[in-house]
Amino acid sequence: MSMNTHNLLVELFVEELPPKALKKLGLAFATVLADSLKAQGLAAADAAVTDYASPRRLAVHVAGARAQATDKAVSQKLMPVAVGLDASGQATPALLKKLQALGAGPEAIAGLQKRMDGKAEALYFDSTVRGASLAEGLQKALLDAITKLPIPKVMSYQLERDCELPGWSTVSFVRPAHGLLALHGSAVVPVQALGLQAGNSTQGHRFEAAVSPVVIAHADDYAATLARDGAVIASFDERSRAMVQALRSAAKRLGRRLEVEPALLTDAQAEEALLQNALVQEVTALVERPTVMACNFDEVFLQVPQECLILTMKANQKYFPLLDADGKLSNQFLIVSNINPQDPRFVIGGNERVVRPRLADAKFFFDQDRKRSLESRVEGLSKVVYHNQLGTQGERMERVCKIASAIGLQLGGFALAEKAKLAARLAKTDLLTDMVGEFPELQGIMGGYYARHDGLFAEVADAIEDHYKPRFAGDSLPRSDVGLVVALADKLETLVGMFGIGNLPTGDKDPFALRRQALGVIRMVMDKSLRVGVYQLIRFAYDAFEGVALEPYEALKEKLRPFFQERVVGLLEAEGNPSDIVIAVFSSPTIESWSEIPQRLSAVAAFKALPESAALAAANKRIGNILKKSDAAQGQVNAALLHEAAEQALFAAMQSIVPQADALYGAKDYTASLQALAALRAPVDAFFDGVMVNADDPALKANRLALLQQLHSAMNRVADLSKLAA
Repeated sequence: MSMNTHNLLVELFVEELPPKALKKLGLAFATVLADSLKAQGLAAADAAVTDYASPRRLAVHVAGARAQATDKAVSQKLMPVAVGLDASGQATPALLKKLQALGAGPEAIAGLQKRMDGKAEALYFDSTVRGASLAEGLQKALLDAITKLPIPKVMSYQLERDCELPGWSTVSFVRPAHGLLALHGSAVVPVQALGLQAGNSTQGHRFEAAVSPVVIAHADDYAATLARDGAVIASFDERSRAMVQALRSAAKRLGRRLEVEPALLTDAQAEEALLQNALVQEVTALVERPTVMACNFDEVFLQVPQECLILTMKANQKYFPLLDADGKLSNQFLIVSNINPQDPRFVIGGNERVVRPRLADAKFFFDQDRKRSLESRVEGLSKVVYHNQLGTQGERMERVCKIASAIGLQLGGFALAEKAKLAARLAKTDLLTDMVGEFPELQGIMGGYYARHDGLFAEVADAIEDHYKPRFAGDSLPRSDVGLVVALADKLETLVGMFGIGNLPTGDKDPFALRRQALGVIRMVMDKSLRVGVYQLIRFAYDAFEGVALEPYEALKEKLRPFFQERVVGLLEAEGNPSDIVIAVFSSPTIESWSEIPQRLSAVAAFKALPESAALAAANKRIGNILKKSDAAQGQVNAALLHEAAEQALFAAMQSIVPQADALYGAKDYTASLQALAALRAPVDAFFDGVMVNADDPALKANRLALLQQLHSAMNRVADLSKLAA
């Protein structure tokens, strides 16, 4: 490093920041500030940038910041020569005025350069712009970083003012700021922001800092000094990793597993997965130095469904529930404390006392809810508005029952239809229970528990629990056919109803999660290989809306078709299928059920790997273009009109190969069907080399077009092969 180049450290010390936004705030503060310094030439483009974020601070360390940016030569176009100089070469008033605006006088005229600008000559003013000092540049960068922070909600507060100065000064920021630290090496950079002057000190942990204030001697000492004197781990990622390691270590000591830890992973994989966990990140943002402690609750609460207990501990208390060896919830849990007392009993006891009423509430709700059957709650659905154009939850339930009954009959007959109808009738009743009223995230799950308590069929109870699935990308599908039918019916009712009243998702707004609902339908149809067309399912759903003012079926279908297809194509491409193969399969008019799509994708991929595929795809594209331009492509091929040897050879090859390919297609052996067609490559190439399709004789032309039409139909049954052409 040169004499005027040192590492830079900037910290804003504030009151407790919003935990769910902390990581994003820390990264944004560091990135914007560093990018501004780089743009001003005060740091190298590849300078290392380290962000820090704790509950009470946002900070950034920039390697190799310069005390002064290098001067820059600037060439500025002024105006065309014809405008700036008169006939005798003297400066015009327009030129003098322009130079004055740039801070230059008439003496600068002699130094102006003439350069071509397009077809005319222009005058250019060459000057040197002084590089910004670090104090100037950092002031700009700091204000940029503060202005561009992705603040969830701004606070306004008054600055403390000298009593001799009248009035108040109001500042707006995410939280009141109390300190600004800016060090270039060991020197303070005189910048200011939010009514604060920069210094070289900050505050450590509220209760455990060894000294106050914590003085930072050098920019590079920031993290180490804060850890030693301030009892703070400044780095969000370091604090998170330390916490995760302590949590996992404590769980192992107790012979337990963290509920938030995915099963069947190596230690390293589990640690990385936990670092991305939302609860882990939120708790990291609540503590400046994590201390993990183990607590217990009364085993009587384990009679309550574990989902309820887990949710209340995580959502309300930010605790980490522990599972036993069988994956069941234990009565032990871990807390992360921001203090580390010599005797932790008071902290442990306090947290155990706090969690008890939460768990007692959950037990009370569970006990009260079970006093009424789900069936007794059905009537109450008619008192809950679903949508002002689509009626109540009761009316919605009736529609879902009709759709489920129709799908059940189609897929499994009367028995499946009846079970699906019963599950659909009861699926939304848990919305009226106390437990779901308190914890909406448990809808469906609680319905399953209450259905089992009511003595309903296991398939019906599972279906009630599963009918929201898949709730997100990668979620499991319903366990049984009954659950599958009800989940399909529920999602289709939402899609058809919302599209039918014109309530479509726009941009990033999708309040009824219609994209997720469509993806759920797609996954169930494809993954379960359901022999039912998606548009048949849409018809079932549409027919259930009797008496509701939806737009006509055909218009609705034309809106839903591209909506579904975009989702399917995106899903298949995300799974690693090449885009051209996906589009080729989707462009085939013969797909009756999406359950065939995986098989067709595999067949087209195998065909594409054949040496004949490129030539056949190109020929197919050519045939398609010829047929588009002609209306006379219908009719049978008349063998007597096949005059050229190449067209006779193609017709003969088709007579042999096409029936074989068709039989394989009929048997759903799509790969073999396409491979059989590959034998047509040579006669197709010969046909285009030796035959004029658009012959002068109308009969010959029509016959050749009919031959190409037959070939085109035969080749595009599995997929539109022209989409594979380069």
